[in-house]
Formats: sequence, structure tokens, C-alpha cells
Amino acid sequence: MKTFRSNGKLLITGEYVVLDGAKALAIPTIYGQSLIVEKNNTNTIAWKSYNELGEVWFEHEFSFNDFEFVTKQLGKDVVIRLRQIIIEAKHLNPKFLNTHQGYNITTHQDFNRKWGLGTSSTLINNIANWAKVNAYQLLFNTFGGSGYDIACAKNNTPIIYQWNRSYNPVVKNVTFNPSFKEHLYFVYLNQKQDSREGMSSYTLNTYDKDKVALGKPITAITEQIINCETLSEFNSLIVKHENLVSEIIKLEPVKSSLFKDFDGAVKSLGAWGGDFVLATSKTNPVDYFKSKGYETVIPYNEMVIN
Repeated sequence: MKTFRSNGKLLITGEYVVLDGAKALAIPTIYGQSLIVEKNNTNTIAWKSYNELGEVWFEHEFSFNDFEFVTKQLGKDVVIRLRQIIIEAKHLNPKFLNTHQGYNITTHQDFNRKWGLGTSSTLINNIANWAKVNAYQLLFNTFGGSGYDIACAKNNTPIIYQWNRSYNPVVKNVTFNPSFKEHLYFVYLNQKQDSREGMSSYTLNTYDKDKVALGKPITAITEQIINCETLSEFNSLIVKHENLVSEIIKLEPVKSSLFKDFDGAVKSLGAWGGDFVLATSKTNPVDYFKSKGYETVIPYNEMVIN
């Protein structure tokens, strides 16, 4: 039996512009996903996935013929995606699953799949480790994206991430342990955002722009944030970041659209419009967000690997 585990992710700075080489601050989460591989004698791959409540949310038995032709994309979306990932892993490593040895595969995630903490990236990194292939390449050839989520899956500390259009992006482990972290909260916006839609929108809005120029001020904010010492300075930086990205993607910042009366700063994380936001508050803001209908409010120390 082999067990693989990958961390979830949160992108604190650099959303969208990370796709064009801007430096981004990303943080691995306590939450993640494991993949357990056990041999069986059935000549099939029996797949079973459990959610954070210990309930089976997906179950399927694959024959090895299912992984021969990528064009045979029939069935449920999850089946299609799994086939796509495994076929690509076999392409990257022809020795992977080439003996038709059967396996029981079990995955366990300890977070709600709707939260957007990396259901796909943790799965891809686990499969890449099992198949002994480059996880970034596996991601780029299947889901696409910048790859920061794969870097989070692999690391246990905050990172500065810079994509360089290769399968070996620049990943630097950094210390981000702000003295004001007890004033930081992650709030779930009650809807999962499709990051691929967000990337398409960003590309459409910036196709005629100088991407290096767009990324320079975001890179500067990223470097300042990891060194800032006060909550007020942090608030100023994330508000500046929100305004810059708002101008690029032509969307209203989340505080202006949802939380105008909130006494603190609010920043979108990752694709705008869903998943988690980062809120800063000198007092516990749980009652405020619950009054607005947002029940999931997680303190920084309960989300981030310390």
C-alpha cells in the first residue's frame, strides 16, 4: 500500500497576473487530500472517493481499455477528468500502469469540495507522485493554469511563486507569520468559482496589454506584504492590490460589491466572485459575516499550515 498526500492552497496575491510571470504569495492550507493505492487481483482500477464527512461521493471501476484512447470521453464529468489525467500521466511515463496490475484507489479530502481549496490540484499532484511524473506538466497538459496550486500541494510553508512558462517554475519558501495574524480571517462566499473561466476573462481583457507592465506593481506588493509589520500597512497593501486587479479585469472589488459597511479590509483570493476572501478585522467578525449569510469564517491559524 502506498499513500500520497497534498496540501490545499490559497493565493494571497497575484491573482490573474501570475499567469504572466508576476510574483505571487501563496499559502498551503492545513486542509488537503490523500490518495491510497493498493494492489488487487481484479485487473481493474476500482476508484472510491470520500468527502470530509467520510461519505463516498464518487465511485467507479475502470478497465485498462478506458485509458487507451483519450477521444472516448463518455460518462460523468468526474470519470472524464480522471481518464484525462491518467491517460496524460501514462503519456508522460509509459511505464505507468503498463502491466495491467489492478488497484484499489481511495481518496480522502478533509475540506468541502465547494470551497475551492484545490480538489483538482491535490488530486493531480497525488497522481503525479504515484505515476512518477512532473506534476506541473501534468497540470498544464490537463487543466492548465499557472501551477501555484501544485507548488502549494508540494510545500509546507508559504511560498513566492513565479511562473516562467516551463515545467519548473520558480518557487521560493518564505516566512510569512505576521504579528497581526489573529486579525486575519478567511470567509467562504457560498459559491465555488471556476478558475478556468476567470483565466479566460483575464486573457480577453488583457490581450492587447503589456503583461510585464501589468505585473510589476503586483510583484512589488507581493514583496512588500511578506515584510509588512502592521495591520494598517497590510490593509493598505491589499486595498491597493484590489484596486489594481479591479482595473485590469474590469470587475468591482468584493468589499465594494458585498461588504461596504465592513470595518476592515477585504480581498479576493484567486478567481474573483467565489471561493474564499481574506478579511481583516481588529475584532472577531464572525457575527458580521453570518448576518450577511456567510456561515464559514475560518481564522488564519485554523486554515494555514504553521
